[in-house]
Amino acid sequence: MKKLLLRTLAVLAIAAAVFVVPTVWLKPWSIDHYYARVFIRYALRHPELLSQLGILDGTPFDGYASRLDDRSPDFERRESRQVADELRTLHSYDRAGMSESARLSADVLEWFLDDQVRESAFQFYDYPVNQLFGVQSGLPEFMMSVHALRRPRDAEHYVARLSRFGEAMDQTIQGLELRRGMGIVPPRFVLERVLKEMRDFASGPAAANPLVVTFAARIDSIRGLGAAEKQALISRATHEVEGTVFPAYARLIACCASLETVSTTDDGVWKFPRGDRYYDQCLRARTTTDLPADTIHAMGLRELDRIQSEMRGILRAHGIQAGDLGAAMQKLAKEPRFHYPPGDSGRALLLAEYQRIIDDADHRVGALFDLRPHTGVKVQRVPAFREATAPAAYYNSASLSGSRPGIFFVNLRDPAATRRMEMRTLAYHEAIPGHHFQLTIAQELKGLPFFRKIIPFTAYVEGWGLYAEHLAYENGFQRDAYDSLGALQAELFRAVRLVVDTGIHRERWSRQQAIDFMVRNTGMDTSEVVSEVERYIVNPGQACAYKVGELELLELRQRAKDALGSRFDIRKFHDVVLGNGALPLSILSRQVDEWIAAEKRSAAQSSKG
Repeated sequence: MKKLLLRTLAVLAIAAAVFVVPTVWLKPWSIDHYYARVFIRYALRHPELLSQLGILDGTPFDGYASRLDDRSPDFERRESRQVADELRTLHSYDRAGMSESARLSADVLEWFLDDQVRESAFQFYDYPVNQLFGVQSGLPEFMMSVHALRRPRDAEHYVARLSRFGEAMDQTIQGLELRRGMGIVPPRFVLERVLKEMRDFASGPAAANPLVVTFAARIDSIRGLGAAEKQALISRATHEVEGTVFPAYARLIACCASLETVSTTDDGVWKFPRGDRYYDQCLRARTTTDLPADTIHAMGLRELDRIQSEMRGILRAHGIQAGDLGAAMQKLAKEPRFHYPPGDSGRALLLAEYQRIIDDADHRVGALFDLRPHTGVKVQRVPAFREATAPAAYYNSASLSGSRPGIFFVNLRDPAATRRMEMRTLAYHEAIPGHHFQLTIAQELKGLPFFRKIIPFTAYVEGWGLYAEHLAYENGFQRDAYDSLGALQAELFRAVRLVVDTGIHRERWSRQQAIDFMVRNTGMDTSEVVSEVERYIVNPGQACAYKVGELELLELRQRAKDALGSRFDIRKFHDVVLGNGALPLSILSRQVDEWIAAEKRSAAQSSKG
């Protein structure tokens, strides 16, 4: 019996080695194991992603929660080599014997990895510190909003992560200096904005810093921590902010102040070495198409004319002269009836109204969707320290475990600046049936490789957000003509983005030229437009993804309607679009065509029967 047991264990050990060795170090036997390995390797290299996903929180494997991502140039280079290796491995699998679902997964991952390899040719062409994102704002927000604080061990990890802020900042400084040597320096306004943001954040006593204040409030509800233990943790967090975080910010401030002395007011990436080729890649990556910049520019001008015409019709029907559409919309937006009171009373009213809008939308979408998310969405205020540079609203995904809901963040810096006519469309885009629907459904899909649930394709994700706005508009979610004007102005805003983004980065428009064009053609407030234009400058091509993605979704829907006639079911169409997670637009188009063909075959068989 003993010998038999030993032989059995030996066989099992050999079998395990045959499986484990290729899966971990060589080419996995199964492509599904390869998919898992790609994700696991990536996640293990990015502990902040693991915290965002939340799937290992509270387990014996949550040691990553005491670490931060590696932000060094050397790490970025290793990442590029890793991606190239993964792509070569993917190409080695024979797709002939794969199932349809497996081939789709292979196609999606191939597109993504190939795009990453293409982007590696311009690896350090970005601005890792800017007014929208970067370690200086993203890391504190991550600590306050994402890092789990439900157990005593989570609090220990929080303090450990604070102790690593210096390393994260120093790695970022290495990257900034490397880019400086390449001639990749942010425009002057970017540095002015981030310097003010960092100086404000790192001023005052450590005990009053948001990293300590938020930590103290959140650990108050942790069971198993006594009052003395909580106070000791707060003291340690304060010590780390004083001794590690503030000095780290001081070093990053000094670096950015030095960069400011060599920065210019040239805003487009055309100023970089091979800047035109870099912008072409930005457009390809963000839109998942091969549309050239001049085509996108012309597309934006066409959409601009169409939407403005519809808006003028609504204004005329309500006795408002709209020869100068921008001026007419600005005048209308200033009327007191479209605004909330200032201060905390206005903030409370805004949050409550956004929740009512989302709840109403959740009720209305039943007729349009079979596939719906199980996890809910919650409205929260943008952290106060980020309000000055944050957008009007944004969405953070729910955790994969479902323990944290999706969060629709609303900027309440000045409640009186929020216009009622814009609120519904914003909520539809960010929450229901927009980003919350699409992203949460993707996370909850069964039977897909894990990477398919989280892989980002901007044109698909943001195109869906815009499509969600359009869907709400055409199905009467708005209460009145002014809500409809708000919906159209939001669409006009995205059309103008196509013109402005390509104008800045290909046509060499100045920042002020772009601002003037956008104010004149949208009627948006100048301060809003400034923030938007500055966003396009630091994130080239991203703003083009929205409208390109929406137009593709609408074209695919119309294609299906034309082909299927009375058999077209919008719920089935949405199942096809949402049921595979985010896809490059070219692959999405193929999926819709295959669904149309299948529906036709089904109809033909039914008629024969």
